[in-house]
Amino acid sequence: MNQTRTFLFIAWLAVAFLLFQQWQSPAPAQAPQAAAPAAPIAPGVTGDAGSSLPSLPAAATGALPALPGAATAISPAQTVEIVTDTYRLTVDLKGVTLLRSELLTYPKEKKAGSPNVLLLNDDPAAYFVAQSGWLTKTGQAPTHDAVFRTADGKSRYVLAAGQDELSVPFVWQDGNGLTLTKTLVLRRGEFAIRQRQEIRNAGSAPWSGYAYEQLKRLAPPPPPKHAGLTNPDSFSFVGSAWYSAADKFEKVKFADYLDDGVLQSPNKAVADGWFGMLQHHFVSVWVPAKGDTQTFSTATEGNPANPYYLIRGVSGESTVAPGAALSREDVLWAGPKAQKTMAAVHPTLDLSVDYGILSFLAQPLFWLLSVLHGLLGNWGWAIIAIVIVLKLLLFPLSAKQYQSMARMRAIQPRIEALKERYGDDRQKFAMAQMDLYKKEKINPAAGCLPMLIPIPIFLALYWVLVESVELRQAPWIGWVQNLTDADPYFILPVLNLVIMFLTQKLTPTPGMDPLQKKMMTFMPLIFGVMMAFFPAGLVLYWVTNGLLGLAQQWWMTKKYGSHTHHHAAPAK
Repeated sequence: MNQTRTFLFIAWLAVAFLLFQQWQSPAPAQAPQAAAPAAPIAPGVTGDAGSSLPSLPAAATGALPALPGAATAISPAQTVEIVTDTYRLTVDLKGVTLLRSELLTYPKEKKAGSPNVLLLNDDPAAYFVAQSGWLTKTGQAPTHDAVFRTADGKSRYVLAAGQDELSVPFVWQDGNGLTLTKTLVLRRGEFAIRQRQEIRNAGSAPWSGYAYEQLKRLAPPPPPKHAGLTNPDSFSFVGSAWYSAADKFEKVKFADYLDDGVLQSPNKAVADGWFGMLQHHFVSVWVPAKGDTQTFSTATEGNPANPYYLIRGVSGESTVAPGAALSREDVLWAGPKAQKTMAAVHPTLDLSVDYGILSFLAQPLFWLLSVLHGLLGNWGWAIIAIVIVLKLLLFPLSAKQYQSMARMRAIQPRIEALKERYGDDRQKFAMAQMDLYKKEKINPAAGCLPMLIPIPIFLALYWVLVESVELRQAPWIGWVQNLTDADPYFILPVLNLVIMFLTQKLTPTPGMDPLQKKMMTFMPLIFGVMMAFFPAGLVLYWVTNGLLGLAQQWWMTKKYGSHTHHHAAPAK
């Protein structure tokens, strides 16, 4: 297979793969509607898909508790703000629910004045919150509707300069001696929110409860109408995911929560796992207390046309004797899919970076790219370096390919002579062409077979470039200040077009009819224009790969192009 056909084959596969991803994406959601206030839950009603409270684990018996009477008196305005170097959090005193998480180091766009990414959000049109609480079979329990207060009465907490950790305690009491203190702990430079809970029982009777955490959101609005295959936001996975040691990483799109009317819920007991909601570049994940076993499940509630989607985990029963205390620590990650730092929270949390079916190739490529970035200090140069490394590793295969192409180019005039000699008799022409290949010891398939390995590598590297948040808005040099956005001046796409054109000039086209040659002439322009709207990092990869390929092809053509036997064309 010649270089131009190789490019076309890879481009075709890439476009086909992206079309498949686009086809797999859920249909555009209806415009979000304002969030209606949740209806109060009647005492004695067990939780189900229509309840904001989870069900008790299957092994438990009894009904869910009534909500504390004071819950209806809380105002949405009764919130607390927590500010660190990475977060600006808004916490509702009802349940210590995290209503908003503004990521202070991640602007939406790379331009002055751009607002920061808002992951958790209490806006009714983009509702997404993180909740936690306790259930009990009798008496009162501090569910996510229970009213807390700050221990010192403050409404704003800021991580001061020189301070490495900020702890904010919230307190709930039931009037019967039971006290729950939820303390949110945030550390400098981290997106892990540690939730430390301590239940103290000063009453005269034991208290038993079930801890739970959950995420609740509306489906995000569909991408803008102009978003297409060149915009990863239009086809990146958006939905829920969870991890268990038994079944490993699993996920379900919001659109697939209800399949044929049946809720697709894991409903499984998981030890030392995690669950969360994924989107392009960012993730919100609950990591339950270490050693804890939880029952994971999904649910929907609200308007069926635009429902809230929930994923939750409910722990087993814990009992606190009179005069005793119980404590646990859960972690909420509501931030970027930063693989290295997420691994410190849970060793498998990097699976939330969704590289799709080529993860087995993409993960090693990202590791290599990260190593090169550590050495060079720039993601653009790291992309160039990884192309060089891959070219060196695949050199034996590409050498065979270019050697075959060089020899085919050398005999191209003789093939054209055969074509003129036999005219429209395609059968005789094909037989004479194969005889010529045998005499010159040329295998026409030798140029195609070596490309079977680079193709999946290219597709895997594509996902690394568009899915890794580490490259998001990363600069290269000069005019390219955002590798995940298109080249603003189209310099890289123009270079790519020129390289493709020069490569085509070196590419042999033995036996190709005039119409095919004209089509091949326009292919560099067609794909050059298409690549103009891809992320600059991907075009940089392609330009580097094409330039090295062009140099290698030129050298092989010079070295092997004249090493053929000069047999006379067979007589007619």
